[in-house]
Amino acid sequence: MGTITIVEAMPRDADALTDLMHGSEAYQGEYASILDGYRVTASYVEQHPTFVAVSDGQILGFYGLITEPAQLDMLFVADAAQGLGIGARLVTHMLGQAADRGITSVRVVSHPPAVGFYRRVGARQVGTVPPRPPKVTWSRPDLVFDVPAGKTGA
Repeated sequence: MGTITIVEAMPRDADALTDLMHGSEAYQGEYASILDGYRVTASYVEQHPTFVAVSDGQILGFYGLITEPAQLDMLFVADAAQGLGIGARLVTHMLGQAADRGITSVRVVSHPPAVGFYRRVGARQVGTVPPRPPKVTWSRPDLVFDVPAGKTGA
């Protein structure tokens, strides 16, 4: 694998982002319903800061940031690229983008198995979001990232 860079997603990337998201083993089995029928659209990419981690022309991960109110809407890393630090790099980049926009904190409603990752990269749990059947039948950790002042997202 070559150098990994983080660049702004383009609307034409929407299908690839959707495929990466739906291919995630973390969202199989009991958690599959939350993504059922969900697609990343070109419109989403145009309306929200969305960035991809790429290497040799291949998308290895991505995130989408909603700015008002500030929330990390999506963060996915391809299963084959897990453990390479890409998720942590995407979070660092997202915090820089938030800082550039004057955002002081970013909420993330976590997929339950990902809560440990979010804590390791600096989020703190502030509560729990109750289930919302029929799509979400489990509670989800509610976390917040405090955006460091002066951090910039290059």
